[in-house]
Amino acid sequence: MTQYIFVTGGVVSSLGKGLTSASIGALLESHGLKVALQKFDPYINVDPGTLSPFQHGEVYVTPDGAETDLDLGHYERFTSCEISGTSNYTTGKIYLTVIQRERRGDYLGKTVQVIPHITDEIKDSISRIGSSDVDIVITEIGGTVGDIESLPFLEALRQFGHDHGKENVLFIHLTLLPYIRASGEIKTKPTQHSVGRLREIGILPDILICRTEMDVEPEIPEKISLFCNVPTESVFIEKDVETSIYELPLVLRQQRLDTRILEHFGRKGGSGNMDRWIEVVNALREPQFEVEIAVVGKYIELTDSYKSIYEALTHGGIHHRARVRFRRVQAEVLAEGDPEEVLGGVDGILVPGGFGERGLEGKIRTVQFARENKIPFLGVCYGMHAAVIEYSRNVLGLKEASSTEIHKDTPDPVITLLDEQKDVDEKGGTMRLGTYPCQFVADSICSQEYSTLEVGERHRHRYEFNNEYRDRLTEAGLRIAGTSPDNSLVEVIEIVDHPWFVACQYHPEFQSKPFDAHPLFRGLIGASLSMKSQSDG
Repeated sequence: MTQYIFVTGGVVSSLGKGLTSASIGALLESHGLKVALQKFDPYINVDPGTLSPFQHGEVYVTPDGAETDLDLGHYERFTSCEISGTSNYTTGKIYLTVIQRERRGDYLGKTVQVIPHITDEIKDSISRIGSSDVDIVITEIGGTVGDIESLPFLEALRQFGHDHGKENVLFIHLTLLPYIRASGEIKTKPTQHSVGRLREIGILPDILICRTEMDVEPEIPEKISLFCNVPTESVFIEKDVETSIYELPLVLRQQRLDTRILEHFGRKGGSGNMDRWIEVVNALREPQFEVEIAVVGKYIELTDSYKSIYEALTHGGIHHRARVRFRRVQAEVLAEGDPEEVLGGVDGILVPGGFGERGLEGKIRTVQFARENKIPFLGVCYGMHAAVIEYSRNVLGLKEASSTEIHKDTPDPVITLLDEQKDVDEKGGTMRLGTYPCQFVADSICSQEYSTLEVGERHRHRYEFNNEYRDRLTEAGLRIAGTSPDNSLVEVIEIVDHPWFVACQYHPEFQSKPFDAHPLFRGLIGASLSMKSQSDG
């Protein structure tokens, strides 16, 4: 029988429920259990696909083409669970399903209400992700206990716990222990109030995980236990990790959180082998090399906007036992002036995805700087568009080459709208989304990095390389390194006369893990280390 863990948060948002949930998944997998992870978000948008990166960070794309919350990236990086569209539900998605049923007449004239219809759909969404081969489902509830938006989800969890029995449901509540610097004290009152609000709803937490910046004296968990009616051995301290988020599973393992969960479910643990996590953390703590990568984007001030990019670069560093330092560059500053002043001295350059005109000219100049100075370069999605435009302008001589996304009347539309997108009017969930196959040519950088000629990679785009310019660009030295199996879509370009220059239409960052770096990020870091070694020599 599948058993269920629900992770809620209190006091403030952004406590790290996603990382905690992912870490719990990693711990349970170390015992040989199969887990599935899921997140409920209380906002009314149907999915994050139309949300601004400034408000919500990156949009994480699943293999089946769902646009989801960035926490699902943590789930995939920390575990081997299979993420899909059933792994992320919003208030909007739940209500849309119920309203569509009402319009079809599925409720046979009944008055549709939050209870039972909305809560039933939430419960069905939880059950949907469980299956005969899943041992434990971990469901994270976005937001904070006490938010009006979260109430239907919490009520559904209360009902779910009642329906499935205490032995099959475990409630974990994540709270904050603030440190008051003026008095030099850690305060437990916010945690007490948060647990009180949860109990008012009818949910009694089985485990408390308390986030803190400071070391916690033993009497603090005892005080929390007394006032929150949770056994002391079920109060865990989650102090900020020093080196990397990848320390968190080891921190929780050291406190035997996995043992407590297994005891609650009446399960016997396996070996609990965390050797690969120890290797990852050791590589981060004791790097043998150092490399600096410039990430040139338009949302650069918010790291969550390129969360998977930064993590994938870190994974590439772990593979080479190298510390990766980031030079975060706002693309707009490169539109004019000398790129050497901004990018000089970096060992590698990455231009990530994005939409819209802002920052495009700066990205194009970045590509030119990387190409002309033989600096290892990786372009992702919009970064590939910038690379094609740059090559068309500065090598092929098409000075007004551009993308029809930005300049609809450009005389040389080297990047143009996909044919399948020309009749699409709605914005949400209508791009080319999900995993598609890509075939490489045998002598390409990609075929060497992947060690195969065909892969599946995740996409999220509307615009594509214009095949009308394919022959002219290849004759000018641009290599079409990867295409769709029918050769109709260009997926990857490379520059022949360059030590390491790759730009891909897809998003490789979504398939990178700390103990299994994606080939392109592994390759970029390796090439950057090689170039640095040559210049130092």
